[in-house]
Parts: sequence; C-alpha cells; structure tokens
Amino acid sequence: MLFTRRTLMLGSAAVAAMQLDPRSAFAQAADAPFKLPPLPYATNALEPHIDARTMEIHHDRHHAAYVNNLNAAAKDNPQIAKQPLQDLLAKLNALPEPLRTTVRNNAGGHANHSMFWETMGPGGGGQPSGDLASQISKDFGGFEKLQTSFNEAGTKLFGSGWVFVTVARDGKLGIEPRPNQDSVLMNGKHALFGNDVWEHAYYLNYQNRRADYLKAWWNTVNWNKVSERFAAAKAGTLTI
Repeated sequence: MLFTRRTLMLGSAAVAAMQLDPRSAFAQAADAPFKLPPLPYATNALEPHIDARTMEIHHDRHHAAYVNNLNAAAKDNPQIAKQPLQDLLAKLNALPEPLRTTVRNNAGGHANHSMFWETMGPGGGGQPSGDLASQISKDFGGFEKLQTSFNEAGTKLFGSGWVFVTVARDGKLGIEPRPNQDSVLMNGKHALFGNDVWEHAYYLNYQNRRADYLKAWWNTVNWNKVSERFAAAKAGTLTI
C-alpha cells in the first residue's frame, strides 16, 4: 500500500479504512442487509467549514468500511442481518464475543455516521426555532450555553469519539461524549444530533485544532432536519 502524506496526516484509522477497496463503497450486493446511505448533498456542499476531500474520504471510505465489515460479519452470523440497526445495538450484550466487539464498532460507526450526514447540509447554521429552541432553553439555558457545553465536551474527549445531544421520549435533552464508535443506542437512548471528533473528520483542514473544527461545524447543522428528529423522538418513531 502506498502511504501518502495525506494518509499519514489522517492517522492509523484512515489506513485501516483505506485498506478496503474503495470501489466497494457503492458496490455492495443487492441483498446485503446493511447499506451505505448516499450523501444527501455534494461533497463540497459544506465548504469552507468541511472540505470536499475530507467528506469524500470520510463517507466513501470510512463509513463504507463500517458497512462492509458489518455485512461481512452478517454472512457468518445471520442473526445480525435479521435485526434493525437500532435493535442490534440496544441488544449488544446478548451477542457473544468477539462478535459483540465487531458489532459495537461497525454497527455503531454505521449508525453514528448515518445520523451525522443527515443532520448537516448546505446553507446550515443559524439557530434552532420552535419547540426545539424552547427545549434547548429549558435544558441548557439557551442556545449559546448549549454550544459552549457541547464544544467543551468535544474538546475534552480524549482520543477519538463523538459528542452527542441525546433526546428522551419526553423531549429532554442531554450532552454525552462517547469514545470510538460507541453509540448512545447501546444504552437505549437516541442521538438528536452529534459531531464526529475522530481526526479523519477534520484533520486535513484543521490538523490538531479540534476546538476550531467544533466551532466551525455549527455552520453546517441543518436545523430543519434536527427539528424533524426531535418531533420523531417525542412521537417514538426516531430510529437512528
């Protein structure tokens, strides 16, 4: 494998993902139980906050790797393929080791990234409105305080992981950082939205300046979609 400067900058997680044939990203078998969702916008749609090359590598290689690994595991473990993604993660402890670890990492990565693409979009940013804004004021004391607490949680998270805003059935919101690809679905919760703070999500543009990335990322948030997820959570219909 040829190691380029970009590969070295992205770190070992990128190397692992790139070892999979990138042509397989969109060439999964028609009967594969888990599918890579297409980006709902062009790879350059979030610039200048997230560059096109990062989006391409992140979606087409990293997310694709989680889906491919999960489908590979399902070939030998058909019980995986029979469960919706959210149920698979919620019932993780029922699986034997090392299958549990494989599902935790790859189903978690699949769920987290599927949510991630959905809750961003071109022309994003600004502030939430309506019921969601009211709930944010109730639980965090306002949008700016939410941003501050969220960014602090993402900055302090050691190593790779995610920071999520979780939502309960009654609409109550919380902030939860998680390591690696751990999903809040593993604990019977739902992510309203969240930000990926693995280095592959930001390193080409921001290098070690994670705090700058966290601040810029708010300009990509699609509040209309997040509000839809908030309403779905309260209705009990939110899945990932």
